[in-house]
Amino acid sequence: MTLDYVEEYQKDLGFNKEELISQVVLKACDYCQCPYETCVEVLLVDDETIRQMNKENRDIDASTDVLSFPNAFFESPGDFQGLTNDCFDPDSGEYIVGDIVISLDHVIAQALEYGHSTKRELAFLTAHSMLHLFGYDHMTKEEAEIMEQHQRNILEELGIGRD
Repeated sequence: MTLDYVEEYQKDLGFNKEELISQVVLKACDYCQCPYETCVEVLLVDDETIRQMNKENRDIDASTDVLSFPNAFFESPGDFQGLTNDCFDPDSGEYIVGDIVISLDHVIAQALEYGHSTKRELAFLTAHSMLHLFGYDHMTKEEAEIMEQHQRNILEELGIGRD
């Protein structure tokens, strides 16, 4: 797996953010049974940057915790059968999963709000985004329940609880 990790916004959370994100990305790929070597880009930003990106890409002028930009469209979540050649890096052969943008300001605020660690919050947002990149969504109650269960399972398999 290749993790293109960019930390535009520097915040010390007391642990190695890149290592945690890498572990969650790998676990999500394994959990969703992705049959390919993968490449994922992760960008850590502040609230203002993610607000601008949200406005530009979704026409929503508000900050958010995480944005997911998948490189492929899935007929059904986690069905890797329909991937086309343009989803793969021609040099490495890796499946280019997509991009994840996370607001560290939201990580800190939501960890406080939900009463758990920033480590758990960053891991949760990474798992959540990876599921989006693999075609999962939460637009209906049923979709949300499935996605929530997958998120819980990924974090549990990593031993990351709510503290």
